[in-house]
Amino acid sequence: MTDAVADTGPDAGDPSTKRGKLPLIIGVILAVIGGGGGFYAAQSGLLPFGFGNENSESSDSAEHSTEMPVEALADPMTDISEIAFVPLDPIHLSMGQGREAQQLRMVAQLEVRSDAQADVEKLLPRVTDVLNSYLRALKVSDLQDPVALTRIRSQMLRRINIVTGRGRVRDLLVMEFVLN
Repeated sequence: MTDAVADTGPDAGDPSTKRGKLPLIIGVILAVIGGGGGFYAAQSGLLPFGFGNENSESSDSAEHSTEMPVEALADPMTDISEIAFVPLDPIHLSMGQGREAQQLRMVAQLEVRSDAQADVEKLLPRVTDVLNSYLRALKVSDLQDPVALTRIRSQMLRRINIVTGRGRVRDLLVMEFVLN
């Protein structure tokens, strides 16, 4: 009776325990093969991403050349011949009153469509007026926030687009924004 109890234990020659390890071993082998194949595909350039050289001849010649290749613009819809820059007159404002008065100096340019450059240049006095009005309404504390320039720039661009008409001015480029 003691022999019968000892033979029915969980480790006593049960074929299911040996069979349970076989799928695990096969899974590990397939994972290693799949990982190696994926690494090879990425390294050799078979995938559109990865570490590989898409064109080994051009990369070798680029290493020996001192010239950098010209890349396309970040915005594929923009053709460099379709944009122009219109400089704005520098804006000088007194901010605050009395002893706390500070001077704001802003220099900017407008990025416009080439075909709208003449129209925007005719409207520059209005653009300067709307920017002066907006900047005079600000407080010094509004300008001291670290993200203030981003917020102010977007507000100014919105006002410029109202004055010039939608679609003429693409961006407002702030060259100098100093509060003394």
